[in-house]
Amino acid sequence: MSFFFTKADRLLKRHDFLRLTAKGRQQQNKHFIVIFAPCKTERTRFGITVSRKVGNAVVRNRIKRFTREYFRLNRYKNTGSWDINIIAKKEAVNLSSAQAFLFLQNIFDKITRTLYH
Repeated sequence: MSFFFTKADRLLKRHDFLRLTAKGRQQQNKHFIVIFAPCKTERTRFGITVSRKVGNAVVRNRIKRFTREYFRLNRYKNTGSWDINIIAKKEAVNLSSAQAFLFLQNIFDKITRTLYH
């Protein structure tokens, strides 16, 4: 089963990111911060923030590719419609894709536990 990551699946507008930061809940680990809140659309939307402090363009794009791929492969696990922003920390620079997936899975498991238990 192949899922595509379309424009409708992304958080694109600055006001969406600001609303999420102001009203959303947060979970984090050593490598990533995830801010999430229910949204009014019928689908879960996803945003990635990797600042220049993390690294140069090559490093930032690599981290974004890993996080997009994680979301694309695991989107079916999210029930409901959420706005989610993943913020990479400096410590995420040297992660392999498998390590990034593991740390992201760790955060989303925490989120699931807090929401549904």
